[in-house]
Amino acid sequence: MGDQHEIKKEFMWKPAAVSLLVLLLVLVAALVLYGVLYPVGMGISQPIPFSHRVHVQTKQISCMMCHSQVATSARAGIPPLQTCLLCHERIIRTHPFIVKLRDHFQQGKPIVWERVNWVPEFVYFNHSMHINKGIDCGMCHGNIAQMDRVVSRQEFQMGFCVECHRRNNATHDCLGCHR
Repeated sequence: MGDQHEIKKEFMWKPAAVSLLVLLLVLVAALVLYGVLYPVGMGISQPIPFSHRVHVQTKQISCMMCHSQVATSARAGIPPLQTCLLCHERIIRTHPFIVKLRDHFQQGKPIVWERVNWVPEFVYFNHSMHINKGIDCGMCHGNIAQMDRVVSRQEFQMGFCVECHRRNNATHDCLGCHR
């Protein structure tokens, strides 16, 4: 009788162990899949959520559609609200954040975005010069096309810039960046 009880106990324990093992494997697979699909992490929260991944990868919208000044001005800039409304006057109009965006536009109230990337005030950086030389935005900003919330790839410090200039045979003249 004792042997039958031990066998019964062993069979009862196995389904629980298998279930636990399956649960752990599912959890590990979910974490790995999350790391593959969202390899850049989560950036800071913004007043209106904006997914570059959805707009660039899923909807196939060019970066230049929204950041239209990047090839002609020193700053890439945050697009004006009317740029968002070019599409969102007709697309998902009733989404609460699109309604908030439209309300801000109609009231002439800016949306105060949380800044993600910056260089010190004493540094002169011209986005258009880099774009027109064929430097991809991702070289400095990472693969923003995969980001739901933008994450700063690294701090923009002099060493990073100088190393890139060396690799690309660009100027090392101090006055190029410091004016």
